[in-house]
Amino acid sequence: MNIKSRLSSFATITGMVLSLLGATAIAAPANTDHDHGDGVAELKLDSGSKWAIDEPLSRAMTNIRNAVDKEYDAIHSNQLAEEKYAALAKKVTNEVNYMVENCKLEPEADAQLHLIIADLMEGSTAMESKTNAQDGAVKVIGAIENYVTYFNDPDFKPIKH
Repeated sequence: MNIKSRLSSFATITGMVLSLLGATAIAAPANTDHDHGDGVAELKLDSGSKWAIDEPLSRAMTNIRNAVDKEYDAIHSNQLAEEKYAALAKKVTNEVNYMVENCKLEPEADAQLHLIIADLMEGSTAMESKTNAQDGAVKVIGAIENYVTYFNDPDFKPIKH
């Protein structure tokens, strides 16, 4: 995928996330006892349970997890080569695109997923940077950990640290 189409995909996904964040800020009732400030959306469970998933989401997240896990030790020791970060970034972006095009989640679960997608894309973009690649990979790992915490994917294996 060339840089122009990557930017277009990133802009589309970012626009969706920002519109969701804006909608959440407008729709959320004011609660002075539990204020999070500025109406920023946060990951949360579905009434105490993990959110339901579908097959495309599980497939894409498993593919991202496997790609990151393969390079985990090199990422952790800051030894991953620049071209491997770029390849990992491309894999993450491709899987996010597949996820966005094919997932059919309920609206509330979809809104939560888009918070994870935002972190995946931010991490992917940073992995393409020579100075922020490791930070980008860490951001993607955090998104994977959030997926494990907030989505009910019984076959998904977390990354072991």
